[in-house]
Amino acid sequence: MTFTVIIPARLASTRLPNKPLADLGGKPMVVRVAERARDAGAARIVVATDHPDILAACAAHGVDARMTRADHPSGTDRIAEVARALGLAMDDVVVNLQGDEPLIEPGLLAACASRIGAGVPMATCAHPLADVGEVFNPNVVKVVLDKAGRALYFSRATIPWHRDAFAATREALPPGYAPLRHIGLYAYSNAFLQAYPTLAPAPLEQVEALEQLRVLWHGYPIAVHVTDSAPEAGVDTPEDLARVRLHYAS
Repeated sequence: MTFTVIIPARLASTRLPNKPLADLGGKPMVVRVAERARDAGAARIVVATDHPDILAACAAHGVDARMTRADHPSGTDRIAEVARALGLAMDDVVVNLQGDEPLIEPGLLAACASRIGAGVPMATCAHPLADVGEVFNPNVVKVVLDKAGRALYFSRATIPWHRDAFAATREALPPGYAPLRHIGLYAYSNAFLQAYPTLAPAPLEQVEALEQLRVLWHGYPIAVHVTDSAPEAGVDTPEDLARVRLHYAS
């Protein structure tokens, strides 16, 4: 399957200023992310940014980048603007790869994109959890699936709730119980990507503070590719940046 990767990259970051331009082994982080998309076999890779410094850094390394409006409420709106500007066909597949994921597994991008098809306008990824602390951590988003591998619900709560086992103890996970952690990687048909900004926010989305619940609330299916293990974490803090720099220094 052919697909386009669009990488939203804003210069502002509360915890890590100028994050997309952070040096990783001689190249800006956003360029390293684009290289992962290239390794995934993307037909086209475009950075969607709100700042000329990011535009210039991409140009210096031969990465296509486009300026967008600065007032987009989400990265999804930002990539929708770029997809329109590129003139993509409505049935083209677009992958939304965050600009702070320089260690993302390229195969995960291709697998996510491959889940888009007839009747499935959006896809994402997940992996099984084995750590009891993460299972009960509200900052770790969980997802439950139907038999076709489509999302039934996303939640910060522990789902599915193992009624009998958790009545006895919450210090360990029962055998065979492996909730799925949601991975924040998305693919869309371009037709749905263009429609998404028109969808009204959903009550469930506002309660859980999870934007993807808007899609389910409006009745659209989300296919979920399940991978065996957690991908490398992205870069949110100076500590994360130090960890990733060690990878590129080795």
